[in-house]
Amino acid sequence: MHFRHEWKHLIGPADLLALRARLSAVMLRDHHAADGSYQVRSLYFDNLADKALREKIDSVNCREKFRIRYYGQDISRILLEKKSKINGLCSKSQTCLTTSEAQAAACGDLQTLANAENPLLQELYRKMTIQGLRPKTIVDYTREPFIYPPGNVRVTLDHHIRTALSCLDFLDPDSLTIPVRDMPIILEVKWDEFLPAVIRDIVQTPGVRTTAFSKYAACRIYG
Repeated sequence: MHFRHEWKHLIGPADLLALRARLSAVMLRDHHAADGSYQVRSLYFDNLADKALREKIDSVNCREKFRIRYYGQDISRILLEKKSKINGLCSKSQTCLTTSEAQAAACGDLQTLANAENPLLQELYRKMTIQGLRPKTIVDYTREPFIYPPGNVRVTLDHHIRTALSCLDFLDPDSLTIPVRDMPIILEVKWDEFLPAVIRDIVQTPGVRTTAFSKYAACRIYG
């Protein structure tokens, strides 16, 4: 399992403009962002006791969460991801799902998932069965990604965060979503063994500190 360092900062619109200019001067645009950005839609899972939410709020040292994700309006490539965090370091396992597998997971259809052959989907099925994991909320946002090969650095600017009212709408890119109230812009910085000084310097924003912000937690205020 490969672990990475991660910083998160909450910034404002003026910071977004300044960072966009500074990052563009030093870093490369991710090739997946044809016009500089793309849309991300994620479906998060939790149990009846809101284990993933509680562990995030309480800053539990060792925790995990499952989500299903696709980009833009392209449901031909859907990813199941398990994000783990240990001692402040993050790791992500992922695999591709078929549309029918993703729909079954979004509906909590355990009978269909019981026949899954994919190991990560099997793990989700087991935890849906044993721990009671179920789809909880949809999180939509716009992402502007930048990359810097030394240190395998990835910097993202996430904004226009919205949530949907029904998990059953996950595979409908045109489903109704609502903006999350008072939502800031999120700057995320991820790297492997080292963070180059040039990147460390350009992401600094006056008056802004590292935070443990969670888009999932923010969207859970709606249910």
